[in-house]
Amino acid sequence: MSEEPISARAVYSARPTVRVDSQEYAKVTELLLAMTLTESEGGMAALELRFSNWTSTPQGGAGLAFEDDTVLRLGAQIAVYGGDVNEPQEIFRGLVTGLEGEFSQQAPPELGVLAEDAFQRSRMTRRTQVHENATLAGLAQDLAGRLGLTPVVTGLTDDIGTQVQLNESDLAFLRRLLRRADADMQVVGAELHVSPRADVRRGTVELAFGSQLRQARVLADLTHQVTETTVTGWDSAQGQRVSGTSSGANLGPGSGRAGAQLVRDAVGERSHHVGHLAATTRTEAQALADAAFDERARQLMCIEGTAEGNPALRVGAHVQISGLSGRFDNTYYVTRAVHRFDMQHGYRTDFEAECAYLGTP
Repeated sequence: MSEEPISARAVYSARPTVRVDSQEYAKVTELLLAMTLTESEGGMAALELRFSNWTSTPQGGAGLAFEDDTVLRLGAQIAVYGGDVNEPQEIFRGLVTGLEGEFSQQAPPELGVLAEDAFQRSRMTRRTQVHENATLAGLAQDLAGRLGLTPVVTGLTDDIGTQVQLNESDLAFLRRLLRRADADMQVVGAELHVSPRADVRRGTVELAFGSQLRQARVLADLTHQVTETTVTGWDSAQGQRVSGTSSGANLGPGSGRAGAQLVRDAVGERSHHVGHLAATTRTEAQALADAAFDERARQLMCIEGTAEGNPALRVGAHVQISGLSGRFDNTYYVTRAVHRFDMQHGYRTDFEAECAYLGTP
């Protein structure tokens, strides 16, 4: 696979497209100064837009641009699109939850617009509830229904027994259970996507250093690598101890030398017992052991990079890095993406990603 251009045009405008209540407004487009869109694992993207809040009037004067509370207002639906303005791709859809005025004697006034995606409602809803004979797929579908989203769920249909949501928000409750199952969720447009990490792949992007990859910092770290993880618990129904042992089930994309082998060669066997998670069946103990091992293993290689602004760089995307060195060139899984735009640097995307393999020098 070769690095694909962001646009078919040699020269293009990457100014973000902003739609408020499904409409584009010339004033919003022209007065936009900066954008920061942040998304991470576990869902809930946060958006900040900054606008010049000073404009000329038809009468030849000047005044505040957005004070009529008709366009940029609390509660407005807002969507942002990135990439070539002639073929923009949606990177955020949510609700305006904050407005910030900035006033200075040295510069025109500015207006900050803060927004969160559909998970904002589940973040604010705390409840105490007992979920009997629960499945993660069922819980995700219930949450999607409450948020008015279409559920897109892969797997996660195993019975996880009785789960207690004790004064937890819906978002925190489902995040906690998904992490135990090594799964993730994201709002994508009007859909709620939930699936095991092994099945998450929101596209593949190749970035070459010196081309679309502007800078990168990569850390290969054995500090937290182990050769196996163990989990124990108690099955009260059967009256017996249960346990799980893992040396990896889903290490994610990439190739090369895994952390378990590297730490074994460097210091010998290193086992880690997970004592803070309760398991009530053998199946659950094994799943927890797998999730704990894989989470550590995937953090062998961690990269922080800045690329040319690319709407395809999203959490869950696989990014193929080239042009660094044999040890650091690999395929990484994106765990955090920050899309930025300003008048000095244009559109760029900062990202964090991880890989379970060290390449060959």
